[in-house]
Amino acid sequence: MSREGTPVHDLDKFITEFLQPNRHFLEQVNKAVDTICSFLRDNCFRNSPIKVLKVVKGGSSAKGTALRGRSDADLVVFLSCFSQFTEQGNMRAEIISEIRAQLEACQQEREFEVKFEISKWENPRVLSFSLTSQTMLDQSVDFDVLPAFDALGEGTFCQLVLDSRPSPQVYVDLIHSYSNAGEYSPCFTELQRNFISSRPTKLKSLIRLVKHWYQQRCPGRMGSLPPQHGLELLTVYAWEQGGCDCQFSMAEGFRTVLELVRQYRQLCVYWTVNYDNENETVRDFLKLQLQKPRPIILDPADPTGNLGPNARWDLLAKEAVACMSAPCCMGRDGSPIQPWPVKVRDLWGSREEGGGMSAVIDWQCLAWMQEEGARRPTVYLWAIEELSELSCQQGSMPGSASFVCHIYMGT
Repeated sequence: MSREGTPVHDLDKFITEFLQPNRHFLEQVNKAVDTICSFLRDNCFRNSPIKVLKVVKGGSSAKGTALRGRSDADLVVFLSCFSQFTEQGNMRAEIISEIRAQLEACQQEREFEVKFEISKWENPRVLSFSLTSQTMLDQSVDFDVLPAFDALGEGTFCQLVLDSRPSPQVYVDLIHSYSNAGEYSPCFTELQRNFISSRPTKLKSLIRLVKHWYQQRCPGRMGSLPPQHGLELLTVYAWEQGGCDCQFSMAEGFRTVLELVRQYRQLCVYWTVNYDNENETVRDFLKLQLQKPRPIILDPADPTGNLGPNARWDLLAKEAVACMSAPCCMGRDGSPIQPWPVKVRDLWGSREEGGGMSAVIDWQCLAWMQEEGARRPTVYLWAIEELSELSCQQGSMPGSASFVCHIYMGT
């Protein structure tokens, strides 16, 4: 049964029967993950001054968005030998080599077998392997193990329970340390995981549906396409902007994500749950990030991670448009399912590639919008809607004769 051929009223059933992992499968994966976590904590660096501070589960299995038959797990190992971000990059190859050696030595003792993926990188950021076990698994489970600097501290769990943000200094240090977008993203795995795992079950089902569409329509091209995590975040954004209803229409939600993908040239999405503009260094950095060409989708846990650029959004947009006429996006009467009224427009007065509109936003108005956004720490999008003229002058408030300023915020 295909997703596109599924009638709109059967989408929830399709997700339950074909996309959601069954309980037995999840139990097996969890057992395998616990086995490797235990190994990493108890066996790695046992005779070394290096200590394992904690092992954090990440990826789709930890977020609650795994697809049936997709058995993969991300494990981030936080180590005492890293005292700053840059040390993580400098010592990574040595640490990964040690973890691999320990895994190979422990195979017989733990009754499992591992098959390592050969990395093409001189200084790989991840150790990838498949685990099989006659006593534990019906099929192999693929693992990615990433060593990381404990930027958030060992008390992160308490932080997250108390719903408090990381210290702004964490992000100041990150901004001063990074060279490539998202290179220290594993340090923020807990925040990334909780951003998705805390969401309603039906939203996670919508994420599964979007991932399924992404993987089915673009096989063999996924390396050039936008990262899957970016699609997850776009799905969360669509739901938040659509009203945060826990009993939403699955077809409307899916159709909204497709519409956002179609309008990729205008996407500028970010959240203020973990960082905002109160710290000057972070504020200046965010301002630069948001002035970059669209699409922009900032990682809510790592402001250096922009999931929008350097990807073939145009290919994904073509697939989105094609899917809009499929049965899963058509009502019982044959009329197209309408997306939620989510506005997507430009920010910082830069040029829209498709619309040919250019404007300069009044900076006092912009500062006010920043302040209002900081008081409401959810995703927000600033926009200018063209009415008749094509520009307004810096230093004057946009008037009704030329532009209307809108603030679109989640609740």
